[in-house]
Amino acid sequence: MNDGADTAGAPLIIAVAPNGARKTQADHPALPIGPAELARTAAECREAGASMIHLHVRDREQRHSLDADAYRSAIEAIRQQVGTAMILQMTTEAVGLYRPEEQMAAVRAVKPEAVSLAVRELCAAESDVPGFATFLAWLHEERITPQFIVYSDADVRRFANLHRQGVVPCERPFLLYVLGRYTAGQKSVPADLIPFLNAADGLDAEWAMCAFGRLEGACALTAAALGGHVRVGFENNLLLADGSTAPDNAALVRQTADAAGLAGRSVADAATARQILGRSA
Repeated sequence: MNDGADTAGAPLIIAVAPNGARKTQADHPALPIGPAELARTAAECREAGASMIHLHVRDREQRHSLDADAYRSAIEAIRQQVGTAMILQMTTEAVGLYRPEEQMAAVRAVKPEAVSLAVRELCAAESDVPGFATFLAWLHEERITPQFIVYSDADVRRFANLHRQGVVPCERPFLLYVLGRYTAGQKSVPADLIPFLNAADGLDAEWAMCAFGRLEGACALTAAALGGHVRVGFENNLLLADGSTAPDNAALVRQTADAAGLAGRSVADAATARQILGRSA
């Protein structure tokens, strides 16, 4: 496991999750929905310090979708704005609408640069392991960078076991610790990191965290100080550290980028992020 002892000063990957699956512009008028809005947000967040964007797309009624054409449109629009200056990560989140085979089929259709995968969704039971292993092998062959989403220390231990078994072909996998997902009101605190880090002891991996609520920035700074990476944005939080509503996603990215030096970290650009994640050209 990476920790602050061996990663002090290593560049910090800041990912932005600008919309998520559930929020709408009724929650915040600057929440991006369509391709043009996502592209504009990506450019603003790249300028603020983000090297990765976590993408959700919507259908015509603004409901969560894994439609391949919608993803292609969003990716094309963002690439026109930022070129290769951001890693574009597709979500596979089910939101109760998609089965694992549909989630994996969407990724095969889009072939994104990167993808996030909730282990408990795509590999919920032992009977799911063979299909999950086949899918991960395909990602590896296609050089698509997976990020494995875990919601609890139990999820981390199960993932570590899958990695030991060879189900996960990544030499140094990339995990996302979701802090406070099942706490009252989904309000995260920095101490929520501790069970994840304890469970990951002995697992050689890159890791990042995302958090809910006003202390998102404090959680991000804690992760940075401990050698991790961060994901911030309107998907999980609309508030700045002072409790005021952020004007846009870029403000949340900038808050984290401005604080990175306090943890002894520089901010990674996309080329550096790709190197860290083992996907340099």
